[in-house]
Amino acid sequence: MAHALRLARRGLGNVWPNPAVGCVILRDGRVAGRGWTQPGGRPHAERMALDQAGPMARGATAYVTLEPCAHHGRTPPCAEGLAAAGIARVVSAMTDPDPRVAGRGHGILRDSGIDVTEGVRQAEAQELQAGFLSRILAGRPFVTLKLATSFDGRIATASGESQWITGPQARLHVHLLRSQHDAIMVGGNTARADRPSLNVRGIATLRQPLRVVMTSRPIADLPPEGPMHGPMMQIDAPPQDALTRLAQHGITRLFCEGGGGLAASLLRAGLVDQIIGYTAGVVLGGDGRAAVGTLDLARLADAPRFRLAETRRLGDDLFHRWTAERRDA
Repeated sequence: MAHALRLARRGLGNVWPNPAVGCVILRDGRVAGRGWTQPGGRPHAERMALDQAGPMARGATAYVTLEPCAHHGRTPPCAEGLAAAGIARVVSAMTDPDPRVAGRGHGILRDSGIDVTEGVRQAEAQELQAGFLSRILAGRPFVTLKLATSFDGRIATASGESQWITGPQARLHVHLLRSQHDAIMVGGNTARADRPSLNVRGIATLRQPLRVVMTSRPIADLPPEGPMHGPMMQIDAPPQDALTRLAQHGITRLFCEGGGGLAASLLRAGLVDQIIGYTAGVVLGGDGRAAVGTLDLARLADAPRFRLAETRRLGDDLFHRWTAERRDA
């Protein structure tokens, strides 16, 4: 299952609106086939692994990071495909919450005489599927807020100069994270002031992310859609409504890169699932531009809080990732 989870990660940012799934088929202690969801969501991981395994699939065990699908779409259900191939046992990490599946995939397998084991490495699978789960269960994408700041939490000098606060290793890491998200969002003021490319550079990617600008005014001079730039979407709506629209568009993982007003609006609405921070050893002072706009907090207890999940050094900068503390938890 660990191998299948690693394979599944290859699909992040490339397979929306589908989940990123990995599958490994084991026969007599050897890998007979393996696969992961392909760009655009087809073929599915199970189909890729079955095609690679061929006749070796009969009597084998399939390890899958998500319950095999049970609904007919452009391709037959993976649960039926596994049964037709003669798979003897299926080990899955988690049940698919999509109402079209939701246990039916496991049921098809069991009805076909296949031994099914569920919940293996479930916590890891749920973390991997955070975007898909959020779109299905909450009706919005999983939101990552990225803040690249000075030591005192500034994103630019008072004049607006910001290139570059962090070093090349941190900036390359940002592109890695962009490649693992379906869409990149910025506010209208940031788009007009910085003319950002909002694409993945320096890292091979099969699918450039959707570019989202939150604004009511047209944005000119941004690069057109092409091999190096994803499609563009402008949205003029409150944050929750905007995220609902993106989920309806199929977006599961959203990477927000500012500016301060957009970051504040997402935080005020409780829509940030994790914060990615890059902190540089430079101090810009109180006249520098803040990373987050006004939150209008009356009490410290009202402030959004996050738990430290990981941290490490990237060149001369500090990378840190924080996950949201849910007040209803």
